[in-house]
Amino acid sequence: MPAKIKYELVDSLKEKLSKTKAIFVAEYRGMTVAQSTALRKKVREAGGELKVSKNTLFKIAMKETGFAELPEEMTKGPNIYALCYDDPVAVAKVLKEYANDKTQKAFILKGGLLENQQLTLAQVMALADLPSKEVLLGQVVRTIAAPLSGLVNVLSGTMRNLVTCLAQIRDKKQEDAA
Repeated sequence: MPAKIKYELVDSLKEKLSKTKAIFVAEYRGMTVAQSTALRKKVREAGGELKVSKNTLFKIAMKETGFAELPEEMTKGPNIYALCYDDPVAVAKVLKEYANDKTQKAFILKGGLLENQQLTLAQVMALADLPSKEVLLGQVVRTIAAPLSGLVNVLSGTMRNLVTCLAQIRDKKQEDAA
């Protein structure tokens, strides 16, 4: 019979997974406490959380929450799981930056899940290269506003030309009167 603590851990993981939009998996073998604390802080600032858990308990929690199963090669070794509660792109950027950091060799990004779709390492890296949510929203707003501002310029151009023409007529009449 499994220990009660394992049930509690699975329940805790299920609660966190129910709020998660994406999960990224990385191996952390050999990371120092300072490195892991710095990484946790960056991930938290990006809207996520890092969880160290036994792979079997994490798989059970994922299955009971309705997530797709991670491939076997992704769940071997001591893994750290990045849970994304807000913007998966922001968390992926932090993880990619940390994985590409030349000063550390202990952190190896493996892949993950995005809204129940399995992501390879290349796909996680491509996700990290996307612009942030705010930048994308700004681009959409700019695209929507461009035709409207063009219409305003065209309409105001006609009025501007009329005012210029009337001013020239006034100036000509003043010239003729003088």
